[in-house]
Amino acid sequence: DSEGNALLSITEIHHQVASAFAAEAIACRTATQIGMDMQWPNIIIEGDALSIIKKCKTQTNDKSRVGAYIRDIHQLLIKTKRYYFEHTPREANSLAHTLARKALKKKEEIYLIGRIPEYAERLKEEEQKGEQRRR
Repeated sequence: DSEGNALLSITEIHHQVASAFAAEAIACRTATQIGMDMQWPNIIIEGDALSIIKKCKTQTNDKSRVGAYIRDIHQLLIKTKRYYFEHTPREANSLAHTLARKALKKKEEIYLIGRIPEYAERLKEEEQKGEQRRR
């Protein structure tokens, strides 16, 4: 949220995903769907894959390999105007990458509402301090 609190931590293992690019699109689609399901107001979805974020922001018909995911996102967004997509540099998004690496290493999926796994708490605090310094 706007204060740096985790609304949701989720890791999923997807088999036969063609690329990291596709994995980013799937993550964006999942975040959009969960935000809709939870009925959260003014959702900001952040990601470090700039091209995916741009595709989510524009309503053009995407014919790339991730086009199906982008179309799904656009279909979900027809129901609301309260979604924003923002690019976050990879350096500022290390928490997401830590969660992804741990999920792959441990082969475990998590779904935590309002918190993050204990192993990621210190990293979250460091990221919040970095955000405060940049302001």
